[in-house]
Amino acid sequence: ASNGSREGAAGAWLQTPLAPGEVITAQSGAFERDPQESSTTDEELSRAGSPGSRGGGSTTPDYGEKRLPQALIIGVKKGGTRALLEAIRAHPDVRAVGTEPHFFDRNYEKGLEWYRNVMPKTLDGQITMEKTPSYFVTNEAPRRIHSMAKDTKLIVVVRNPVTRAISDYTQTLSKKPEIPTFEVLAFKNRTLGLIDASWSAIRIGIYALHLENWLQYFPLSQILFVSGERLITDPAGEMAKVQDFLGLKRLVTEKHFYFNKTKGFPCLKKPEDSSAPRCLGKSKGRTHPKIDPDVIHRLRKFYKPFNVMFYQMTGQDFQWEQEESDK
Repeated sequence: ASNGSREGAAGAWLQTPLAPGEVITAQSGAFERDPQESSTTDEELSRAGSPGSRGGGSTTPDYGEKRLPQALIIGVKKGGTRALLEAIRAHPDVRAVGTEPHFFDRNYEKGLEWYRNVMPKTLDGQITMEKTPSYFVTNEAPRRIHSMAKDTKLIVVVRNPVTRAISDYTQTLSKKPEIPTFEVLAFKNRTLGLIDASWSAIRIGIYALHLENWLQYFPLSQILFVSGERLITDPAGEMAKVQDFLGLKRLVTEKHFYFNKTKGFPCLKKPEDSSAPRCLGKSKGRTHPKIDPDVIHRLRKFYKPFNVMFYQMTGQDFQWEQEESDK
C-alpha cells in the first residue's frame, strides 16, 4: 500500500493538475515544429524504403490498406523519439508516419477516419506506427487511445529529466533567443530554491506523475520504456527490446548503426548497401547552454523522489542518480 500512497502523494504534492490544453500551450511556439521533426517526409520515406525491400517494394503506396496504428511512440519530448522512430522504420514489417499527427492531443475532433487517412498503407502482417511525444503529458490521451483500441502498444522513450529539461530549453532558445535564462524559468523563488514545476520543461520530466494517468487505462505490460541514454550507447540492444515488444523478428541489429563522433550519437545505415548513413538533422544534438551547477544540483534533488517512484512503478532502474554521482 505504501507504494500507492506515495504515488498519490506525488500528485498531491504538485497539487493542481494541468488543464487539458495547458501542457500544449505552455510550449506553444516551441512545440515540435522542428524542421527536423517534420522533415522525414513521406518523400524521404519512399526514398529510404526498408531493408527488406531490395526492389523498393514496400515504398509503392498503391497497394495494401491504411490502418489505425497498433503501436504508438507517446513520449517523451527531447527523449530520443525521432531516433527511435527512424531506427524502427528500418524494419521491413513497420510502416510509420514521418510527421507527428498530434491526433490525440490537437486533432482529435477530426475523427478516426482522418487519423486513419494520415497513416501509410500496410500489408497484412505489417505494423502501422506513429510518434507524437506530447501524448505522454496530455491528460485525455490515455482515455482516447484506449477507446480507439485497448490493446494498443505504447512506447515511451525516457531520459534523465535534468538533461531532458535543458535540451527542451535549448530547443526553445534556438527558436526564441529572447526568452529568459534557464535559471530564471526553472525557479519560482531562486533564493528559497523553489523549483517551478508548472514550467513544461520541468513538468514533462516528472514521469511518475504522467505515468499514473496511463496506468488507469493500460496495464504495464502494454507499455515499453526505452532508455534515451542507452539508445545512444547501445542502440542495437535497445532496438532488440523494441522489436521483441512489438512481436517483430530482430532484423534491426548492430549492422544498422555506426557511431558519429561529431554528433555524439549513432547514425542509421542500410547494411546491404554502401550509401551514406542517415544521421538526424542539425536540429538534433544542439550544444546545450552552460547552466549554473547549483541549479543542476537543485534540479537533481527535485527530481530524485519522482525518479525513484518511477523506477518502482515500472520495475526498471534507469540509473539517473548513479549517472550523477559518476560525474
